Amino acid sequence: MSSQPSSPASRQIVWQSVVTVISAAILIGAEVFGAAFAGGWALAILFDLGDTGAHILQALLFVVGVFVMIAFIRNASRVEPFTRRA
Repeated sequence: MSSQPSSPASRQIVWQSVVTVISAAILIGAEVFGAAFAGGWALAILFDLGDTGAHILQALLFVVGVFVMIAFIRNASRVEPFTRRA
């Protein structure tokens, strides 16, 4: 006996969960990316790296922020599933 995978037509989008996760992602993303830019600027001043160093640090911290946001959305979608069976 093998169970057949459910067809995409038998799934419904749970819009309340989608809106909740997207809203939280916007809020957290603003904080994460704001901290990345401010942190890169502050570290560049602390270590006297100049404008180019500040931009490089900001870019590196921005990439870290992207990974943080990806992890947040993946984990949030497990807690608040985007779909359910019809």
